[in-house]
Amino acid sequence: MATLTELERARLRWRARRGLLENDLIITKFLDRYEQELTDEDVSSLTQLFELDDNSLLDILLGRANPEGIYDTSNIQRLIELMRQE
Repeated sequence: MATLTELERARLRWRARRGLLENDLIITKFLDRYEQELTDEDVSSLTQLFELDDNSLLDILLGRANPEGIYDTSNIQRLIELMRQE
């Protein structure tokens, strides 16, 4: 488990800000619950996931699509499942 500094925590939350309210709500709820438990690999995976456009990310978070290509990793899949449970 990683101990995120306040700066790293702020950066992650800033990257998580989305143009679609639905994404913001899902991601914020996830971070509120799991932020303290995230590993360095988790932060890296989330940063990568947040590179997706808003509509693609929402489709994945709502289970209407699955991550593909570079986004189809076991860690990203695990994080998405946690977000879907929120």
